[in-house]
Amino acid sequence: MSSLPRWVLIPAVLGGLFVLVPLLALASRVEWRGFWGLITSESSLAALRLSLQTSLTTAVLCVLLGVPMALLLARSRLRGLSLLRALVLIPLVLPPVVGGIALLSTIGRQGLLGRHLEVLGVQIAFSTTAVVLAQTFVALPFLVLSLEGALRTAGTRYEQAAASLGARPTRVLTHVTLPLVLPALGSGTVLSFARALGEFGATITVAGSLQGTTRTLPLEIYLQRESDPDAAIALSFLLMLVAIVVIALAHRRSAP
Repeated sequence: MSSLPRWVLIPAVLGGLFVLVPLLALASRVEWRGFWGLITSESSLAALRLSLQTSLTTAVLCVLLGVPMALLLARSRLRGLSLLRALVLIPLVLPPVVGGIALLSTIGRQGLLGRHLEVLGVQIAFSTTAVVLAQTFVALPFLVLSLEGALRTAGTRYEQAAASLGARPTRVLTHVTLPLVLPALGSGTVLSFARALGEFGATITVAGSLQGTTRTLPLEIYLQRESDPDAAIALSFLLMLVAIVVIALAHRRSAP
């Protein structure tokens, strides 16, 4: 801290207050007497259960799809990798509702793939599967980028040493590469889970809001905002607590 100029403290404190004050304001409006009843209503529990289930599924999908993508971006020398990296970043900068429209154009009844699936009797849009796809679309870049950065930082010297001793590529990957970046993989997975848990725009666009099927906790909060503001505030506070726990776990995993 002594190496930093003192004036840095002022904008740093202002930035912290900019984030902290609204959270404290939310906590101050919670109706504590009826808090438990508000968050344990049938609709609230159904939304929370669905959010946790779909977010966990999304985290698994992000690992299965994101690890190979990160490896390709960090280790491959193929042409067009900069374009691929830009495509991976797109969900980070697009409004979620635009991602939802893109997914609906793909898996909707008249979508690019959806119309062919419809002939086979398979409908994905406005189902729990659509919720998982929407969450994966917006959460996948978090894992890919964090893991790619860790792979680049780790370098390739240990992998080259293992290969020179006769280890096959798959063995090098599972016994050398992945263990080296395991903290980053854990952190990226937790952050992907957190992003999926808070997803709203893409979900409501491609999956709608059907209780017990597609109505996740953010959607339940949005609906309760008009009909029962106290319930919306209580559920918002609950989601904030879950987010704090998730971020704390991610920070703990990424810490040396």
